[in-house]
Amino acid sequence: MRWKRAAGRALLVCVLLLAGYAGMGSRPPGTPAAADAAGRGPVTLVTGGDLTGYLRGILDGWNRTHPREKVTLVELPDSADEVRAQMVSELRSGSDRFDVLNIDVAWTSEFAAAGWIAPVDGTRFPLDRFLPPVVDTATFGGRLYAVPYVTNAGLLYYRKDVLDREGERPPRTWAELERLARTVAPRYGMDGYAGQFLPYEGLTANVVEAVQSAGGTVLGDEGARVTVDSPAARRGLDFLTGGLREGWIPRRALSFTEEESRAAFQNGELLFLRNWPYAYTMAGASGSAVAGKFGAVPLPGPEGPGSSVLGGSNLAVNAQSRHRATAAELMAYLTSEAVQRRVLTQGALPPVWADLYSEPRLVRRFPYLPTLRRSVLAAKPRPKSARYDQVSLAVQAVAQDALAGRQSTRAAVARLSRELRAIADRG
Repeated sequence: MRWKRAAGRALLVCVLLLAGYAGMGSRPPGTPAAADAAGRGPVTLVTGGDLTGYLRGILDGWNRTHPREKVTLVELPDSADEVRAQMVSELRSGSDRFDVLNIDVAWTSEFAAAGWIAPVDGTRFPLDRFLPPVVDTATFGGRLYAVPYVTNAGLLYYRKDVLDREGERPPRTWAELERLARTVAPRYGMDGYAGQFLPYEGLTANVVEAVQSAGGTVLGDEGARVTVDSPAARRGLDFLTGGLREGWIPRRALSFTEEESRAAFQNGELLFLRNWPYAYTMAGASGSAVAGKFGAVPLPGPEGPGSSVLGGSNLAVNAQSRHRATAAELMAYLTSEAVQRRVLTQGALPPVWADLYSEPRLVRRFPYLPTLRRSVLAAKPRPKSARYDQVSLAVQAVAQDALAGRQSTRAAVARLSRELRAIADRG
């Protein structure tokens, strides 16, 4: 969700870099890029902002051993929407300014369908060592168009001290979550539960998670078929709208993004919180009101554990890159086991290598890893579509009206189905 901020690793400003790149080459879309015979040379990696600074150190290691194929890092603004807008502007113009793109997993299908990113030779990467669901985020139309770089899945954070005092266990079902949020939270002066319900990509994630946890889907056949008008989808949306109507989800949660919801939990104002793994480290930091008092489990569902959407990012090669061979080698470097370990230990971002989630030394430092592994393995990609941006906006608009009580769940799901069919027909 980001790291998108997905992880909460929000994105930095690149305005001051624009002038330095303004003179770099571009061409009309579809025109092949000129390249040296081997497709090798300096490359540029564009990404959301690296607030921890870990990525520059990793790229310094590459540059020391590749003096003729150095990588330049470009960091984009503090907004996933702004990151996508700037990338799309460059790609749509046929620019070769960016060689390797660190993209939100949800953008892969859109970028691939538009012809902006080149297919990837999967034999160059240890995909069999990755957590299986993350590889699915990098495919479209039966082809691999990117390589998973970091992953993410939603977790349910809970006040362990409060539940222990009440003799309760963390909820595994929606009914258990609702009961505890309604009855236990008020006794401790807290609100019951919150997720990310402001109309932005976070709301799409929360709604899709509820729908798929109930056994439903939003789209099928990579956006060609609309499947959302179902009892399962209505049940999933009812879980959220019912919580707001009955008060165990506070109305203020309608303005929550990842950060507002994390702050509310970290300040001791929530019994339960749905958020990404980055919140674990921040809530456990010195000075946090809940440090040492909370835990995390997989998201609940109607009859047992639910299903998160996958967050994180994939690495893709600009179809107009003049140095695709170097770009592919850089991607192999960034997804190697050694670098993936640094992604976790220095960047606090969940890696895609499966073995790292059970390594004892890492689990001691990041106790949420085994729980996150279970969540990732049960997770699914967000709905694939060549028009994903329009799909997400439709989900947000309809869900906002339903959550605010302006439209019934049944009417909202039927309306969303109509809007998604219109999007699919345009595609």
